[in-house]
Amino acid sequence: MKITRILIIACLVLAACSTEEDGSGTTGGGNSEENFDRGAMLVNWADNIILPSYENFNSETQKLEELTQAFVQNPGDSEMTSLKAQFRSTYVAFQTVSMFDIGQAEQLNFRSFLNTYPLDADAVDSKIASGTYDLALPSSYDEQGFPAMDYLLYGLGSSKEENLAKYASGENAEDYKAYLLDVAERINSLTAEVTASWKGDYRNTFVENTGSSSNGSVDRLSNKYVMYFEKFLRSGKIGFPSGAITGTPSPINVEAYYAEDLSKELYLQALRSSEDFFTGAHFGNTNSGKSYKAYLEALDRGDLANDILAQFDAISSVSTNLDASLRDQVETNNTLMLEAHDELQKEVVLLKLDMLQALSISVDYVDSDGD
Repeated sequence: MKITRILIIACLVLAACSTEEDGSGTTGGGNSEENFDRGAMLVNWADNIILPSYENFNSETQKLEELTQAFVQNPGDSEMTSLKAQFRSTYVAFQTVSMFDIGQAEQLNFRSFLNTYPLDADAVDSKIASGTYDLALPSSYDEQGFPAMDYLLYGLGSSKEENLAKYASGENAEDYKAYLLDVAERINSLTAEVTASWKGDYRNTFVENTGSSSNGSVDRLSNKYVMYFEKFLRSGKIGFPSGAITGTPSPINVEAYYAEDLSKELYLQALRSSEDFFTGAHFGNTNSGKSYKAYLEALDRGDLANDILAQFDAISSVSTNLDASLRDQVETNNTLMLEAHDELQKEVVLLKLDMLQALSISVDYVDSDGD
């Protein structure tokens, strides 16, 4: 009996000591994940970043469709100038929503339909000539979206006049105008559908799914965010064109290949948008809310948050030296592209390995490029 009492007392003492360590029966200090409001972070993401970004982008795609309609009705110089300016503005705005491949965007393969490059220009020409095509087919990813408009507005001739002639007096002018308008209308209709889903029931579905499982909104979007940075920003915009991924430089893999001087602007906007999402910066104003920076600080990993922000600065520093045309940069001084890729790769390691591990989030996508 005395031995039993001693054992019971010892167990109670150990339990009390364990509880005193952080007030919840677990070790690690009071600044733990349980003290971070994941729900508030999801609300900030949905209401102050994702939805406003989509609403702005949808406004741009609507203008793009309207100006395309005006151009095909009257393919003049001023109409083409206005359309090109809107194309550039809309393409830049796309960089603010591309990373949010979740919900309706994921179901529709939104990003694949809007921005698969390099474009299959031969297939576009063939389908324009035949007048037979179905842009809803996944096999047509690389025949539509912004890369197709890039080609149709800038790549049909060696000058603006030659491009314009394709629509004003070319043999297949009506077919070119029809395809251009179909592409613009599809960009707008898909964007309107995704935006409507966020303005509807999906917003509540997203913010209420606060669980820490692989199906929770935080885990799912975090994987989408890191995959976007690795696959579409690092590899797509810099790695494949520069040859850092394949070993062989390939200018045709540059985003906005035909517009040329737009590619750097698209890349820098994507980089800024990625950093803004990390810090929780609201879209369109100077306010900010909960996101990864605050989450890491709540876990006593402010050191990691600072490292990630410092690396964003390092990427921006080397990227400012790039030519406005990444196509020209690859062809004339590819070393700078490779340097930019190296800095982006350092950020991939910080986000994918260090941050996700700190947040106890498992990587759920296949990495064929390595870390």
